[in-house]
Amino acid sequence: MAISRRNFLKCAALTAGGAVLAESPFVRAGAKAVIKKDIRYVPSFCEMCFWRCGLIAKVEGDRLVKLDGNPLHPQSRGRLCAKGQSGMGLLYDKDRLKTPLIRTGKRGDGKYRKASWNEAYSYIAEKLTAIRKKYGPESVALFAHGSGGAYMGNFMEAWGSPNHSHPSYAQCLGAREVAFTLTFGQGPASTAERYDMANSRVMALFGSHLGENMHNSHIQDFVDGLGNGTKLIVIDPRYSTAATKSSMWLPIKPGTDIALILAWINIVIKENWYDHDYIAKYAIGFKELKEAVKNYTPEWAAKKTDLPKHQIVEAIRELGRYKPNVLVHPGRHYSWYGDDTQRGRGLAILNALLGTWGRKGGIWLPPKVNLAKLKKKIKYPKPKRDSLAYGDYPFSSAGITTEVRQATISGKPYPIKAWFVIGTNLMKTMPAPEITKKAIDNLDLVVNIDLMPTDMVMMSDVILPAASYLERHDDLAVVTQKNAGIAIRQPVVKPWKDVKPAWLIANELCAKMGLGKYIEYKTLEEHMREKAKLWNIDYDKLSRVGYIPIPDSYHPYITEKNQPKFDTDSKKIELYSSALDDEDMDPVPRYTHHREPPAGSFRLIYGRSPVQTFSRSINNKWLWELKNDNAVWLNADIARQMGIKNGDKISLINEKGGKSNVGRVKVTERIRKDCVYLIHGFGSTSKRMTMAYGRGIDDTQMMTHYATDPICGTNGLRVNFVKLLKES
Repeated sequence: MAISRRNFLKCAALTAGGAVLAESPFVRAGAKAVIKKDIRYVPSFCEMCFWRCGLIAKVEGDRLVKLDGNPLHPQSRGRLCAKGQSGMGLLYDKDRLKTPLIRTGKRGDGKYRKASWNEAYSYIAEKLTAIRKKYGPESVALFAHGSGGAYMGNFMEAWGSPNHSHPSYAQCLGAREVAFTLTFGQGPASTAERYDMANSRVMALFGSHLGENMHNSHIQDFVDGLGNGTKLIVIDPRYSTAATKSSMWLPIKPGTDIALILAWINIVIKENWYDHDYIAKYAIGFKELKEAVKNYTPEWAAKKTDLPKHQIVEAIRELGRYKPNVLVHPGRHYSWYGDDTQRGRGLAILNALLGTWGRKGGIWLPPKVNLAKLKKKIKYPKPKRDSLAYGDYPFSSAGITTEVRQATISGKPYPIKAWFVIGTNLMKTMPAPEITKKAIDNLDLVVNIDLMPTDMVMMSDVILPAASYLERHDDLAVVTQKNAGIAIRQPVVKPWKDVKPAWLIANELCAKMGLGKYIEYKTLEEHMREKAKLWNIDYDKLSRVGYIPIPDSYHPYITEKNQPKFDTDSKKIELYSSALDDEDMDPVPRYTHHREPPAGSFRLIYGRSPVQTFSRSINNKWLWELKNDNAVWLNADIARQMGIKNGDKISLINEKGGKSNVGRVKVTERIRKDCVYLIHGFGSTSKRMTMAYGRGIDDTQMMTHYATDPICGTNGLRVNFVKLLKES
């Protein structure tokens, strides 16, 4: 489908308010419908990123021709971003996996033969049977991202393995969730994050690149807040898109964020900016906190952070003046330096002191939802050995990818001999990809379930082509904005070529392995209808409109009758964490020094593009026209010293001497002198990704080190240094 960049951008700006069929529930009042018998409008929700925006698909005959935002769905509010509009680019990508493949050459050399589904299942069954006989069922591990992970998780439970792991936890937001749970008893949610930016008087961002991580309703709220006069404070070594909208930019020295946070806590307490009544009613540990932070002065923080003292003081005073209708934004990607849970604890404590939890302009309370659970029809076998994916970390709350990887190499505490991977490109998500390759070499079986022939897919023994989100059902989604509701994902077109949805793959694998008694439903839609009936939801109406709100679920702010609940040991906000104290860990965050780049090197920081989702969308033709490279940001003064000009060809050298692809440099004053910046996800090594192959620099390839958080086991990734080499 040829489409110009201009027309694509027009599409991305449109909503579902255009001319539609008269019988569509999305017809705009007064719109003239273009009546064609072969046109359908089908609601669903997106998966071009994890935000899961409601969409309306326009289908002519059996072909999808347009995607728009569903005006009824609170995650999209009638709008889709460029990535959401580009779903057709994924659906009709000529490089998509179209049939099962079985490896014929060495791992990684790209040689495969086509196979039937039955042949692929038989190959997997034979390998798994041998592995189970020799090593036990727990020696199979799952790496999962996205909705398909739940269905493959069911297969793993039926098989008898507890070893599930998630890059979204270990390499992204795990430390944040643990930090806020230790403080408030719950996190700020994983998808519809509860930040009341549209009503905030002052907001502080710590390295959270809003406007570059294009989370639809989140960005709409951010823009609405700025339009309403929100004062924005951005703490970031890079002058990001968000920083261009700020009233104050603090170009902090990388690795010193906790120093600034602790100084802010000290100032809030010492200068009496905290919310006395709120803390007295809802929190414990104030005296211990006050004592622990008393030496973290603004003068001390200025030396650590390389920020002027007056900026440090004025920024926190702005937040104090307008409390509680303020927000210290927790951010999302948290895997930075290895002390990330404590950084998150610091931000949670700041929000507590300012009284933002449950207050307008702060972090709203979760909607009240009481949905009954379906009775379990089956009971899975209990694994004989505990999961090794959680590691030896007292507060790890999900499987850690690097723990599984290390066990695969060492065989301890017991061997891992097979990997199932679904929806995640491990060669781009886990640091130190050379270690990932070493682990793969130690496996007897690697199975990938995916849409595209990514770097990780091309390391597999068996490749199973998955249906896209536009070709399948997924379980009913409970949407938790300020009000809650139920959303549906359903096929808008028939599956392309010989692909299958993950739920069906999981069921068929169970049947092939003699585990048919663990199959819960013949079709996923049958399961969805059963849930809808239990919840008193009209399933047929839901399939027509895409989203149905749950009545009386709106309770975002603290009132006399709507009090917050804190699921901590004390049932209060814990400024001083008794749970951490019990584990002989710092109950109040403290500053730890991180190593700094040696002379001639730069700290590597990374981020996102508003028109790409990591390596997932990098081969999308439509998005390629908007962003097809990731120039290295380099400080202008440093560039002059090195004789480098804007647009010059350069490569990066990692700490082990590994060299990146040749890329371009962006010379700018918008970044500190001690770091360089890359957009994550480029530099594909898969030749079957014909647009993405070899294009741009792979930041993960430069990550030879990572720092493990001792509290929850997540991986700090901003601990790597690189050198720049000018290419002729």
